[in-house]
Amino acid sequence: MSTKAKLFIGVVLVAGATILGMGAAHWNCADPFHFGAYLAIALVASVLKVSLPGITGTMSVNFLFILIGIVELSLPETLLLGSAAALVQYFWNAKGQTKWVQVLFNLCNMALAVSAAFWVYHASIQHLLKNYLLLALTAAAGVYFVANTVPIATVISLTESKTVRKVWSECYFWSFPYYLLGATLAAFISWVNVTVGWQSSLLVLPPVYLIYRSYHLYLGKLENEKEHVEQIAGLHLRTIEALALAIEAKDHTTHDHLQRVRIYATELAGKLDLSADNLQAVHAAALLHDIGKLAVPEHIISKPGRLSPEEFEKMKIHPLVGAEILERVQFPYPVVPIVQAHHEKWDGSGYPYGLKGEQIPIGARILAAVDCLDALASDRQYRRALPLDEAMERLQAESGTAFDPTIVQILKNHYKDWEKLARKNSRPHERMKLSTNVRVERGAAPATGFEQTAATVLINREESFLSSIAGARQEAQTLFELSQDLGNSLSLDDTLSVLAARLKRLVPYDSIAIYVRREGKLIPEHVSGDNFRLFGSLQIPLGEGLSGWVADNRKPIINGNPSVEPGYLNDPSKFSTLRSALAVPLEGLSGVVGGLTLYRSDKDAFTKDHLRVLLAISSKVAMSIENAVKYQQAESSATLDYLTQLPNARSLFLHLDHEVSRCKRTDSSVAVMVCDLDGFKQINDRFGHLEGNRLLHLFAQRLKETCREYDYVARMGGDEFVIVAPGLKPDNALPKVEVAIEIATRSGREVCGEDVIPLSAGLAVYPDDGEDPEELLAEADRRMYVMKQQHHRQKDLEAADKARAAGTV
Repeated sequence: MSTKAKLFIGVVLVAGATILGMGAAHWNCADPFHFGAYLAIALVASVLKVSLPGITGTMSVNFLFILIGIVELSLPETLLLGSAAALVQYFWNAKGQTKWVQVLFNLCNMALAVSAAFWVYHASIQHLLKNYLLLALTAAAGVYFVANTVPIATVISLTESKTVRKVWSECYFWSFPYYLLGATLAAFISWVNVTVGWQSSLLVLPPVYLIYRSYHLYLGKLENEKEHVEQIAGLHLRTIEALALAIEAKDHTTHDHLQRVRIYATELAGKLDLSADNLQAVHAAALLHDIGKLAVPEHIISKPGRLSPEEFEKMKIHPLVGAEILERVQFPYPVVPIVQAHHEKWDGSGYPYGLKGEQIPIGARILAAVDCLDALASDRQYRRALPLDEAMERLQAESGTAFDPTIVQILKNHYKDWEKLARKNSRPHERMKLSTNVRVERGAAPATGFEQTAATVLINREESFLSSIAGARQEAQTLFELSQDLGNSLSLDDTLSVLAARLKRLVPYDSIAIYVRREGKLIPEHVSGDNFRLFGSLQIPLGEGLSGWVADNRKPIINGNPSVEPGYLNDPSKFSTLRSALAVPLEGLSGVVGGLTLYRSDKDAFTKDHLRVLLAISSKVAMSIENAVKYQQAESSATLDYLTQLPNARSLFLHLDHEVSRCKRTDSSVAVMVCDLDGFKQINDRFGHLEGNRLLHLFAQRLKETCREYDYVARMGGDEFVIVAPGLKPDNALPKVEVAIEIATRSGREVCGEDVIPLSAGLAVYPDDGEDPEELLAEADRRMYVMKQQHHRQKDLEAADKARAAGTV
């Protein structure tokens, strides 16, 4: 018991004893028979008691007779009645050992409550409420309720580290309406006594029993609800422990770690006076903070050495995965933020989000420090445990950088005590072991059969020996040639064609599909052999089909079922006649770039040697594909205008050269139209380059939309655009020019808010106006400038007319 609690109890004992002494010194009893009858009924009522929820105390209905005594008896008589009733209530069917401190405290507290209520009632009747007996008794009942329950709630709060308000509201406040009902009954009985006589008070026993039954039923319902809540809480806790057991099954070194972290973390959280919800959250998170390691490969968790950068990247996902798993549990307290942030650091250098300082949840800061301390003091696969004092010194060295200084200081002050507590609560003999090493005798094979490899029949040892040597030399030579050939070309088609041809000498196949990853799907870039139309039509989402699973999980499959490849389509007409497949992921520097899959018509046709060969070349193939794709992207960007996404001048000349050559072979025509946005420089000067760029982009998109599918629209440079229109006759070109002028005017109005962009255009047609691309472009450009000059002269004339009109005015 704390010093404050002892001091408070002493004050109550002294004050109550003083009141009782004064009552005994001034004892008087005008009607002993009257007093004896009330005392007997009060003692009987004290037997009708109920247990209070949440504490070990009891409550009876004797308060009703104390209220009647306040009205009809003297203070000494009322004090004796209340004290006797309190003693009977305490000792009747008492459970457990008698604690005389509690007996004395209850007597003294009763004396204080009775005297306070007595004083309030008689002061009210004499001065304020002379003709209002019920109101005076209601005031007295309220004072008696507060004076009787608040001191007890105060003692409980001081001993259990809870707030007085919380204890009082949870354990006592629910009974206040019964005190008000008691005041009403006491007023009624007092009125009857005045009218008929005090003997009529004996009729109060039935109402008293009804009040007791009401107490009993109400508290019974509360007890049932409490029991249900406790069952749910127990189920919740057992679920948490089961999840913690799943972590133990993944990493056997963490069982003691989890339990020790739980004890340290909950004790530390108590020192910080966290709320009840946060305490529960810290308790659960201490057990479950490593549940995300279920998603980390076991070889990384149990690695007896330092992690590689790639392995650490995989390890860093466990706070996020753990948070995602626990989100589905829907804890009523904030467990998920703690698990998600328990590897964040005070200076912001942690993961996964780089939170800093008090941005990190308080529970996560507690868990980070405690987790580190116990990890340093525990054996790991890659090092021996440090002495606890040395581990604490290392933790303190990181205070203010990795850990919250306040938490580290509290931990330093109490870690030895908490270590003793952890050892005391350790029960190795109760630890549940999962049956991870048991051999199950039943079950001959999975429903789909075991993974099979082609059998190799050895007829003659000498022949097998010589053929193995020859095969090894041939394999080495072929692999060397393949590695040389793969680096000779940046063309994706050439690279994959060479690979398919060379690979067939090493690993026989009936069909080959080389998939390249694009936007979350595997796109077939090279397909040959049986069922090539089926495999060439697929766009396999990652994780779907045989090749999609291989690419997503980065694991090979030997002698898989090719018929599952198009399974994601749910189309019965899409099926393969092949019966075995060998697939490997292709991993480049930036991750999985695709997959290589070979198919055979025979069942279980591939061997482990075939898998070994594919794994040997997979990294080289992946790098070649990666380089070819990058070159393809660079080549594509070199022929596109960045602003308008139209072909640029280089691409235009190449296309026009092909068109002129085609026209010469087929004796057909092609029209070239050059367009120029007049006055575009003034747009940039007046409205800015950003608006000018927006105008060019808008005009380019609309111009392309109005052209035919096989027309070729390109940006020549600056504000000049070119349309290459196969088969377009001069007579049909004029409407196209008018449409282009309308597009330019509309785009200028939309961007600039006024008609500021006229368009000039010139047309040249092969073979009438030129026989090569240069001549055609030159002639179209000349005619475009003729139109531009006409626009300028027209504009000058309009300006002169306006000037003359202004001068006339």
